[in-house]
Amino acid sequence: MKLTIERLTVLIPQDKLDLVKILPAVDIDALQQQLTDSNVLFAARFNDRLLGAVQVEIDAAWGEGRLMGLCVRPETRRLGVGLYLLAETRRQMPDIVSWWLSNQQPLEYAALLGKFLSACGFSEEPDGWHLR
Repeated sequence: MKLTIERLTVLIPQDKLDLVKILPAVDIDALQQQLTDSNVLFAARFNDRLLGAVQVEIDAAWGEGRLMGLCVRPETRRLGVGLYLLAETRRQMPDIVSWWLSNQQPLEYAALLGKFLSACGFSEEPDGWHLR
């Protein structure tokens, strides 16, 4: 099967099991309740399993998307999943002209995430990573 990026609106039981592995610090049931037109969840799916996910909080008035919880399963990192996830998320949301991700990440992820975001075209600024 092909890797696909989907906007999730309803989480099936397998999605919830996969998301617990991708976003272990997130209450998945609460996340399901928060999904709206301005708080969306995109996921990378391969063979009916989720490999990565990112939440997007949308400020339509400013055309801004705030990325949260960007993560790919460790065993599938460095295979292009994260790059494809971000690229497709941006493509599926053409009205968003400015993207932001906080630079307040756990220390063990900060350096790796910084390199990844730089490769994706983001620039680090004092308040976080930006792509305009």
